Amino acid sequence: MPATTGPVDRRAALKAKSRQAILDAAASLMERRRTTDFSVDELAAAADVSRRTVFNHFAGLEDVITEVAGQMLTDVVDRMSAQAADTEREPDTVLADLVATSSGEQLVPVVVELFDILGGGDGPQPGNREAFLMQRAFNLFTERMTAAMTRRHPETDPLAVRLLVAAFCGGLLGFVHLWIEETGAVDTPDSRRAWDRLVASVTEVLREPGA
Repeated sequence: MPATTGPVDRRAALKAKSRQAILDAAASLMERRRTTDFSVDELAAAADVSRRTVFNHFAGLEDVITEVAGQMLTDVVDRMSAQAADTEREPDTVLADLVATSSGEQLVPVVVELFDILGGGDGPQPGNREAFLMQRAFNLFTERMTAAMTRRHPETDPLAVRLLVAAFCGGLLGFVHLWIEETGAVDTPDSRRAWDRLVASVTEVLREPGA
């Protein structure tokens, strides 16, 4: 059995390497072109792999794009949750901490970039892909924020924190498309203020645990 470990590990490493090369190439194409409008052949060439290799790892181009976007969102949410859990910053209330990490300064650049790259530039109304990925973004946000806020507020009932974070993030998801229609999904001082006004509207209907 140990004799097969080396070759198996090498094959797994090569598979992982080619898969990551495809994802890296897709991310680079998306960032350079500000669109997902590229073919499997273009992606394979950019990744220096065959077309067949792309399909060995992914069912289609949409799966590649979704995974790249998901990684973008994961990176952003992890940064925000790290900020929320920053031990050098004095904890505020759970709700105030959520507002601080969800401000226009934090989220507007992310929403604009995703909307732009994922095809939203064709018009102010998000398509199916944008809607799906925005929902995925806020699902990730909810998971990370729940964990971060639970650690940051150990004195607060964990269930109450979970429910508050879920309600807050659901409110953000509820207005993100309204914000896109209102502002055209651009990052300006006015669009950030519009975002913050909508965040304030969400907080008005929520209550701090134990309050």
